[in-house]
Amino acid sequence: MCGNNMSAPLPATVPAVRKATAAVIFLHGLGDTGHGWAEAFAGIRSSHIKYICPHAPIMPVTLNMNMAMPSWFDITGLSLDSQEDEPGIKQAAENVKALIEQEVKNGIPSNRIVLGGFSQGPISGINRDISILQCHGDCDLLVPLTFASLTAEKLKTLVNPANVTFKTYEGMRHSSCQQEMMDIKQFIDKLLPPVD
Repeated sequence: MCGNNMSAPLPATVPAVRKATAAVIFLHGLGDTGHGWAEAFAGIRSSHIKYICPHAPIMPVTLNMNMAMPSWFDITGLSLDSQEDEPGIKQAAENVKALIEQEVKNGIPSNRIVLGGFSQGPISGINRDISILQCHGDCDLLVPLTFASLTAEKLKTLVNPANVTFKTYEGMRHSSCQQEMMDIKQFIDKLLPPVD
């Protein structure tokens, strides 16, 4: 990671096959690392895109009886009225901002960087003109489909509603599937076409 958290390991990356003219920064979910997502992106990568999958710092998570695990911020509960860890979310956003700034220094224009995440992977600092792809399994027992639908509706109030695509996947739990990864690839390739 970047920013003030020097103890986190370097992100898992999938380098571009040729000169990188775009980047994808993808944040894993609670208790995970960037390695599995880097492997998933290696399977669908486009040759001009660098994929960066940072690792969250290890911290106690209230939801999991204060057990220390990789987490972008603390989670106190999964209900709609659960208190949010605003300072932790802001710190995670600063860490992501530092990753973006590093890629800009590496020569990738900011409009050629896509940010994504799974489950807890935070996305903030929304620009009204950005495109959003939100995916969710219809059998997710951890984060109910109702919560995902509410999120999609909230996103439509923050950005141009025509730019929000919400897809569900039949039989998918709190995970990913091949069709979802292909939809993600298509979304990324549309936003980040080759420039040379």
